[in-house]
Amino acid sequence: MSNAVPPFCAIYRWRLHPGSEAAFVEAWSRVTQLLRNERGSLGSRLHRGPDQVWYSYTQWPSAEAKAEGLARESVDPDAWQRLRACIAESLPELVLEPVADFLAPLPLGGD
Repeated sequence: MSNAVPPFCAIYRWRLHPGSEAAFVEAWSRVTQLLRNERGSLGSRLHRGPDQVWYSYTQWPSAEAKAEGLARESVDPDAWQRLRACIAESLPELVLEPVADFLAPLPLGGD
């Protein structure tokens, strides 16, 4: 691993209301793209686990950048509202400490 400061990484987890999966993915995608394009997020990936829990792995340049990016007015209040309406249960955020990184970067513009 290089001497560069590793990014802030976290995992978010949710259980969704049955039948809300497509709406959740659409709203999550909208919010994630706006946070990356307008607030400095390094992006996020969304996964559905075999336990029916949805997982989002996110990266920001730092914990401070994340706090600042999310403290400002919502990037899309309607999308946030739709996202929250899909969530039956939010599990605690897991903050991760990067130790080694061999994940291949995604090509830019590959949304």
